Amino acid sequence: MRHRLIVPSAAAAFMLLAIPASAADATPGAPGAGDSYYPASGNGGYDVSHYDLRLKYQPRTDKLEGTATLTATTTQALSRFNLDFALNVSEVLINGHKAAFAKSGDHELEITPSSALEKGREITVVVRYSGVPSQVQIGGYSAWQRTPDGAVVANEPESAVWWFPSNDHPLDKATYDISVSVPDGLQTVSNGELKSQSSKLGWTRYNWRSTKPQASYLTTLAIGKFDITTDKTAAGLPVLNAYSKDLGDNLASAKASVGRTTEIVDWESTVFGPYPFNAIGGYVPNVKTGYALETQTRPYYSPSGFANGSNASLVVHELAHQWFGDSVSVKDWRDIWVNEGFATYAQWLWSEKEGEGTGQELANYVYDSIPADNPFWKVKPGDPGAANQFHSAVYQRGAVALQALRNKVGDKVFFSIVKQWTTEKKFGNSSVQDFVKFAEKASGKPLQALFDTWLFTDSKPSAAVAAKDGIGKSTTADKAGRSLTGKTAQPKSWKKIQDAQSAHRH
Repeated sequence: MRHRLIVPSAAAAFMLLAIPASAADATPGAPGAGDSYYPASGNGGYDVSHYDLRLKYQPRTDKLEGTATLTATTTQALSRFNLDFALNVSEVLINGHKAAFAKSGDHELEITPSSALEKGREITVVVRYSGVPSQVQIGGYSAWQRTPDGAVVANEPESAVWWFPSNDHPLDKATYDISVSVPDGLQTVSNGELKSQSSKLGWTRYNWRSTKPQASYLTTLAIGKFDITTDKTAAGLPVLNAYSKDLGDNLASAKASVGRTTEIVDWESTVFGPYPFNAIGGYVPNVKTGYALETQTRPYYSPSGFANGSNASLVVHELAHQWFGDSVSVKDWRDIWVNEGFATYAQWLWSEKEGEGTGQELANYVYDSIPADNPFWKVKPGDPGAANQFHSAVYQRGAVALQALRNKVGDKVFFSIVKQWTTEKKFGNSSVQDFVKFAEKASGKPLQALFDTWLFTDSKPSAAVAAKDGIGKSTTADKAGRSLTGKTAQPKSWKKIQDAQSAHRH
């Protein structure tokens, strides 16, 4: 009798010991990453290190079939966790075991493993799915666009949910293998390097690889018929540019612009430091959108961006994002200035190099030509609000802030700060205040007031305050040192920069 009592008790004790304490305390992962502007974006409880996407797409029906394999590590004990995804799921496996799943909200895929997952555990999540992405609308739109010969997906701040399950926030970057099968005669364009392609039974499979950390919204795919050109940068990096064959009158100007990618990356590398990734290029699909996007290693350009002729300034902007936005990404979407202020200032530096207007002249023109009662000055680039995330003030006033910094610390220190920033924050995430503190430490100067003036004030700085930061026509003097008055001249590069600006209405 005593023996009977002891055995079950020992077995129960053994089972308790076999369950890690962290798993016993498991709770659901958060359904969002905590973003200020997009609280439903991303998820908590795990960190993805790699996505392996194996896809098949039929342009005739717009049907996408896929198997996504995610390699991740739990950051808490999980009883359940979410992925961001909107297509139809048929099966989910965790480490080879079937998991329960359900959809909630606009794009939440809730996954419940067969047993709780302890903190710090490496897991492999397999999701099998299918659907017609263009028919799935979230907030009244789909980021998946059909084209005459295929499809394209590229958007900001969200695009992944229409074609693969992910932790859809820039805080969780990962590497990617993207394998896509399409009918013979069609091509695919994606991030990184094209590692191989093969044909079988009327289908061609393309295998793309991105080996550096990449945010989900920066992951892109295009399917169609393209003219493809290849090249190498001065550092030997592969360059691949692709143009839809049916761009019509915009084809020549698109090629004259995107075709300068190698030259522009080589120049930007001298200004911002070594290029952070292992491939580069750009693509122009036949779409009716009006925006461009810094999709990692291979920016996306709408044909309309070249409707007024070639525009190297637009290419300068998107390629600058490879450093500012792609390598150094936002912590929170309110930190969008970390992306756009620098990419716009890159255009100003290009203008300076081309002799079409200095950064100082462009900053003066922005300040002097926009009246104080213009709504432009109501937007705070350092925290513009979700509705104004892509407002021109984030770009133009954001660039003025950098010119003011350059004036304050001098060219040598300014460009040193920029290179240190891209080096020390490489592949990470940063906020506006992170940069302010970084610049103060690197320069040895108090700079918070300067950034408050240009990034966090909802009114036009007074002429006296602007002049203190070296901004405005009152700072322009003749050779004798006398202040020059009158209307500030429009820099020669201004219209091209504005044409590029119109391509940032995501």
